[in-house]
Amino acid sequence: MTKPTHTPTGPAEVGHTHADVSGGALRASVFGAMDGLVTNIALVAGVGAAGAPPRYIVVTGLAGLVAGAFSMAMGEYTSVKTQNEQVDREWHKEAEEIRENAVAEERELAAMFRTMGMSRSTASAAASDVHRDPEQAALVHVTQELGLDPREKPSPWVAAGSSFVTFSLGAIVPLLSFLLGFTSLALGLAIGGLGLFIAGGLASLATTVSWWFSGLRQLAFGALAASATYGVGLALGVGVVG
Repeated sequence: MTKPTHTPTGPAEVGHTHADVSGGALRASVFGAMDGLVTNIALVAGVGAAGAPPRYIVVTGLAGLVAGAFSMAMGEYTSVKTQNEQVDREWHKEAEEIRENAVAEERELAAMFRTMGMSRSTASAAASDVHRDPEQAALVHVTQELGLDPREKPSPWVAAGSSFVTFSLGAIVPLLSFLLGFTSLALGLAIGGLGLFIAGGLASLATTVSWWFSGLRQLAFGALAASATYGVGLALGVGVVG
């Protein structure tokens, strides 16, 4: 007697899984770290160019860290929460449309299946099969039309926490030399630039972009922001009482 064969039914069973690309912790972490680095590199450059002593630079940088971390966290929470609520609204809308006009919705789903490469008969049969369960039909419709699975929404709390922590870590890097007692503006900016390059390289691990290109790209963004604020500091700099 032969044993029945088992057909893999999910990603884990066929030997691979996919990263979360729905906009949760990864996006918030990368965005937070880069924003923290760029923000405080630019602040350090601008305040330093204006002639402020090191302790003023540290105070400005720490204030920017705290304000930016809270702003990023609250922004991420609101953004992700709103996106989730919008997906839920669309899911509810699809369920209502299926209840009110099931025939038209079934035809719409069959048309979507045809754009995926199914033959007309196969697409019609698949759509009819799906529409036997109105709740499942609503789920399939919203997934096909939005490209998002409403059952797998990112957590706004995870996004907010990731953003808060990584922004803070990124923002502290340009201040390290000043916190250790060094007074060179060039050294602080160089450390910040190195942090940007490393952060860009690490972010590339989740993509197909080469680490050196990703690192240089982030370094270029930081240099652009720092150049702008450095110019403002030179133009508007005033004497600061030591």
